[in-house]
Amino acid sequence: MTSRFDYFIILAAMRTGSNLLEFNLNALEGVACHGEAFNPHFIGRLKSDNLLGVTLEERDNDPMKLVRAIKSDGGKLNGFRFFQGHDPRVLEPALNDPRCAKIILTRNPLDSYVSLKIARETKQWQLKNIKRRREAQIEFDAQEFERYLDQQQDFQLLLLNALQTTGQTGFYIAYDDLNNLDVLNGLADWLGVNARLSAIDDTIKPQNPEPTLSKVTNPEETALALAEVDSFNLHRTPNFEPRRGPAVGNYIAAPDTPLLYLPIRSGIEGPVTQWLADLDKVSTDRLITNQNRKQMKRWLQNQSGHRKFCVLRHPLARAHSAFCLYILSTEPGAYLKIRNMLRNRFKVPIPGQLRPENYPIDQHYQAFSAFLTFLRQNLAGQTPVRVDGVWASQSQVLDGMASFAIPDLILREEEIKTALPDLARRLGHDAPPSPGQCPTDGPFKLDDIYDAKLEALATEVYQRDYMQFGFGEWKSPTGAA
Repeated sequence: MTSRFDYFIILAAMRTGSNLLEFNLNALEGVACHGEAFNPHFIGRLKSDNLLGVTLEERDNDPMKLVRAIKSDGGKLNGFRFFQGHDPRVLEPALNDPRCAKIILTRNPLDSYVSLKIARETKQWQLKNIKRRREAQIEFDAQEFERYLDQQQDFQLLLLNALQTTGQTGFYIAYDDLNNLDVLNGLADWLGVNARLSAIDDTIKPQNPEPTLSKVTNPEETALALAEVDSFNLHRTPNFEPRRGPAVGNYIAAPDTPLLYLPIRSGIEGPVTQWLADLDKVSTDRLITNQNRKQMKRWLQNQSGHRKFCVLRHPLARAHSAFCLYILSTEPGAYLKIRNMLRNRFKVPIPGQLRPENYPIDQHYQAFSAFLTFLRQNLAGQTPVRVDGVWASQSQVLDGMASFAIPDLILREEEIKTALPDLARRLGHDAPPSPGQCPTDGPFKLDDIYDAKLEALATEVYQRDYMQFGFGEWKSPTGAA
């Protein structure tokens, strides 16, 4: 059998049985696993400073040199174990390489957490002679365990997403499978090697085979804490929004002051843009914008001490502005095709031609409510209409920004009157101007129609934004609501 792989990587966490898996893989003729090849403290094995002719220093300078050595060693299918604390420069190339076999080893996180704490307490990380076993009980720390659980889940989601987006499959194997001969031989078949195991390698002995609660000093507290753990992630806010790019062409820089504004559309782009121009005493057409990535990177590199900022807006106010400017309006720049679809297919009650006499305030309330209902479906991926940047969730927009440039400051609309002048003073302006307010939405203001039902609808649409940024009920800038 010819392997379709050049090498393999065992993706695991500490205390998940990776030593036992490695021993069994090394028992297969034609397979070699080289331990923790990218552990930052040693290379392959404890106290080792050389692996396959590559020194520890050479590996740290160029980790791919060791990967190349592993791939080309002696006609075998070679691999290594990789934990989260190992050299991250190796992970992305391995995940993106279809010629690298991904073996994903998992264990019940409570068991691995307790085992890890016991190993740290006893300083015993491997057991070959049962007579030398060291016993200990540890104190279960609920907050520490939750952080550990989050870390493991994040790593597994990273692996899953990488496999999905590159069209690959990994071989998932659990701790309990490591004593199943058929599963291990199935792994050999998947790897494309001819050899098979006739028995499980029993060199490594289980260190802590007792029930989990017997290994902790506070079993009652442990049981109570575990009851609060959301094992199935039931409280996770689903996110079906498409990922967004950083929209670098929309970034706006002042010509003299090293300030870069990263706009979130349907926010307060107008007043902030004008403030940047006023700050450097120029017209808005003198501001630096419409840059490509290369130009923007050059600006960032050349502007020593630069600051990047964006401004959040309350989700309900932002949605209302998006509705008035792009859906209700028929002026240039409005989304006329989407407007017609919302009228005809989603029954948003807006007139074909907007005139004061054919669009009373109660109809505006109904139309905006219907638009919010559409947004809930749209952001959940349930409509044929694109998720446009003017109503995409602000958390998703920020995720896209972070792939290119992370804002130094994330301000709220109500903060900018003081926060922006303070920022300018830190950059050398003695008497900076104050930013203006957003233009009033028309034909009706949010003040005119606001109630708890609209707030509840907005909360359903933008759950992530309310949660991530701590938004409460919308407050009118005039104090009317």
